[in-house]
Amino acid sequence: MPELPEVETTRRGLAAHLTGATIAGVVIRNHQLRWPIPKNLPQLLRGRTILSLTRRAKYLLLDCGSGTLILHLGMSGSLRILPADTPPEKHDHFDLLLDNGKLMRLRDPRRFGAVLWHVGDAHEHPLLAKLGPEPLDEMDYGASAAREQSVHSRAALAPTRQERSDAQPIFDARDLYQATRGRSVSIKQCIMDHHVVVGVGNIYANEALFRSGIKPQLAAGKLSLIRCEKLVAEIRTTLAEAIKLGGSTLRDFVNTSGQPGYFQQTYWVYGRADEPCRRCGAPIKQIKQGQRSSFYCAVCQK
Repeated sequence: MPELPEVETTRRGLAAHLTGATIAGVVIRNHQLRWPIPKNLPQLLRGRTILSLTRRAKYLLLDCGSGTLILHLGMSGSLRILPADTPPEKHDHFDLLLDNGKLMRLRDPRRFGAVLWHVGDAHEHPLLAKLGPEPLDEMDYGASAAREQSVHSRAALAPTRQERSDAQPIFDARDLYQATRGRSVSIKQCIMDHHVVVGVGNIYANEALFRSGIKPQLAAGKLSLIRCEKLVAEIRTTLAEAIKLGGSTLRDFVNTSGQPGYFQQTYWVYGRADEPCRRCGAPIKQIKQGQRSSFYCAVCQK
């Protein structure tokens, strides 16, 4: 399933083609995705200008002035920019035709994606209204190794809610510390809970926990504030680096140009069961947590 870095990579690829473009038409070949595509969408969108393309968690939001087109890639979806005369293939369910001679096409073999329309504030849509804070802000998209050298510094933390100028709160160590108090659930399951923080899927949870030196099965309530600071910083670094490398090559994911991501070439633990740890040489262990595979080093993670 595409995770936050893959969705952000998609957003960036689409934005240059969609922002400011006028919608010339809509083609719906299959209404039955995870939720039915509104049948009146062609009438609603034709002639509208796309004012902006933003992301909330794993949802892409196309602001069309009179409303917002909400897109989700589901488990196997991808969005491509193609010439307007490109013939559709079997799993190409939705096209947004543009006045610049191109189209945006949704391909979704499993049909767990979504194409929805919302009038009013898109962040109040039922699918978005109760989501937790975002793990990244604009500064994090430029994260580098320098952040790793300062993860113990208070300056590396996101500003407090009162200090933020944007409307969307950004995840910080105080959020994580408060969310974990008294909880026996594992820390990995906690950071994958979209009510705690959005966009930290299985791959990146495994990687961030390794970088933090925290074993995935540790009870969330046992984390100190210092370890929360470390983990939040490493979540940001991991996601930012994945975005820089175009995401991971998941089974079905390619970017808007049909190219894979490359972050999987840098995995510390994910998918490396029984292989030597890149730091200490001990074999990477694999366990099941909440029906998902977890990978960790028993020496480097405590």
